[in-house]
Amino acid sequence: MPHTLVVIRHAKSDWEVAASDRDRPLATRGRRQAPVTGAWLAAEGVRPDLAIVSPAERARATWALVAAELEGAVPTRIEEAAYTFDGDDLLDLVRATPEDIATLALVGHNPAVEELLESLTREWVRMPTSALAVVELPSWTASLGSGRVAYAGRPAD
Repeated sequence: MPHTLVVIRHAKSDWEVAASDRDRPLATRGRRQAPVTGAWLAAEGVRPDLAIVSPAERARATWALVAAELEGAVPTRIEEAAYTFDGDDLLDLVRATPEDIATLALVGHNPAVEELLESLTREWVRMPTSALAVVELPSWTASLGSGRVAYAGRPAD
C-alpha cells in the first residue's frame, strides 16, 4: 500500500516574547497562516490518519490550527523525538510508523524537515514557516530517495 507523508513546518513564531525556544508561541502572522494550511489539506482531500507533532508550543499550536480545518479528529501524538533539528531523527519517526497508517502528518522544525525531505526524495524542498510538503512513499521503511514530492509550498502565499 502506498503511503502519504505530510510534512509541515510550524507557523511563524513570535520572537518578541521572552520565552525559551520550546515555549515560544505563534506570532499573529503564524496564527493567520496555519489555518490556511489546514484548509488546503481539506480542499485537496488529504486527511492524516495520524499526526506526530513536536512538543514545542509553536508546533503544537500550528497543528491545532491546521487540524481544526479538517473534518473529524485526527489522532495526534506529541512526540519528544520530533523536537529536533536533525532530519535523521525525523526519518526514524517516519520509519517507525505502522504500515496500516496510510497518511501521516509530521509537524516539526527546520532544518530537520528540509533534511528529511531531501533524504526521502533526493530533492531539496524549501520549507519556510507554515510550509507543507506532501510526499508519496512506497512504504514507511522505503529506501532513501524513493519518495516523490506531490506538492510543496506555503498555501498562505
